Amino acid sequence: MTNLFEYAPAPESRAVVDIAPSYGLFIDGEFTEGSGEDRNKTLSPATEEVLAEYVQANEEDVDRAVRAARKAFEKWSALPGAERAKYLFRIARIIQERSRELAVLETLDNGKPIRETRDADLPLVAAHFFYYAGWADKLGHAGFGPEPKPLGVAGQVIPWNFPLLMLAWKVAPALATGNTVVLKPAETTPLSALFFADICRQAGLPKGVVNIVTGDGRTGAALVGHPGIDKVAFTGSTAVGKAIARQVAGTSKRVTLELGGKGANIVFDDAPIDQAVEGIVNGIFFNQGQVCCAGSRLLVQESIEEELLDALKRRLGTLRLGDPLDKNTDIGAINSAEQLARITALARTGEAEGAERWTAPCELPSAGYWFAPTLFTGVTQAHTVARDEIFGPVLSVLTFRTPDEAVAKANNSQYGLSAGIWTEKGSRILAVANKLRAGVVWANTFNKFDPTSPFGGFKESGFGREGGRHGLEAYLDV
Repeated sequence: MTNLFEYAPAPESRAVVDIAPSYGLFIDGEFTEGSGEDRNKTLSPATEEVLAEYVQANEEDVDRAVRAARKAFEKWSALPGAERAKYLFRIARIIQERSRELAVLETLDNGKPIRETRDADLPLVAAHFFYYAGWADKLGHAGFGPEPKPLGVAGQVIPWNFPLLMLAWKVAPALATGNTVVLKPAETTPLSALFFADICRQAGLPKGVVNIVTGDGRTGAALVGHPGIDKVAFTGSTAVGKAIARQVAGTSKRVTLELGGKGANIVFDDAPIDQAVEGIVNGIFFNQGQVCCAGSRLLVQESIEEELLDALKRRLGTLRLGDPLDKNTDIGAINSAEQLARITALARTGEAEGAERWTAPCELPSAGYWFAPTLFTGVTQAHTVARDEIFGPVLSVLTFRTPDEAVAKANNSQYGLSAGIWTEKGSRILAVANKLRAGVVWANTFNKFDPTSPFGGFKESGFGREGGRHGLEAYLDV
């Protein structure tokens, strides 16, 4: 993109990661081949090169993993909380020690910039294991009764946008509360979960406590439908979440779903413009907008719309799109060809419906999956780009005149995951936040996460909470 200064390339070395040409399943503490012949390939989104092959797990493989987890549950759940905590602390420390390796691996497999995996993802992954390690021997004081019990075997299905972080959000509280786990990573980003399996072995975690089965939606459906699963935790699209809810209806399985979003980022006329612009950029262009809680709807007070958009366009002109392993890169690759096609189709729909498109000036690489940061103005609540989750670097801009109108427009969505408020008045922040139907509301910031804080949504954004003390409840029989 257009820059005032030229930046010399600053690539992170790939040499810190040793990716094997082929990976098996991690069941009962060992890597093992699948019972079928099917294998999939995982690609680097930035170059389209094949990184590795991995097993497409079938129902027989899932059954082996669930049986291993069930067998391990007896001893793991019987351990004193302080003993389970030792393993979680050990895992957290190993993640810190191997953070550079894991950051490079995540960037290669996912396509997001190295400065995000290095400075955001990996510190949060370690922090979640440290945090829940601290809870393991204090469950009787968490407010869920004097002796809360684990549920049993947790079947966990995670998405491709934050592969290792979503693993940590699910595995850490499950293990702290005495459950065992069968986890399925996304089919486009299996590598960090497979590396985590090696970390479990390195930490001396008892066999069968964590099992990793790779594959596409068929593997996920087999895991969710397995009668030996006591708890289902899913993060992903609303459509798949609805299918899972239907699949487990009428069973005794507990379920938490963290699904899609169409977050409103509300900027009032007294907001500091430069700070708000940075928050808007972080809200929608972090991880190329492939974030369920992204601030994909900008609601700006009418009187400052022109000034804010001018400043925002200037800022977008300074973002650097390109090699995700370059430490100067702001915008990395879209995760897959399928996701790029969806983003492209929805952007074309926005133009066809009459919204005005502005795309940041930049040169896209010839290989890989790329989409330049894009704004739509002249958007109404009837436009598809204002209603549907695009899951890409596309921002829809709407205006409002009064706080009540801002709240009404923000809540006019089938989703309810996140929102942001930008104003210098603390009283306005509190008043507006209390009226928003969103699980997380940020004030004068956006996309700030902490393991002590619960995260989850309303309406079609799912139910249940992950993180914080609230995140323990999903894995306890209370």
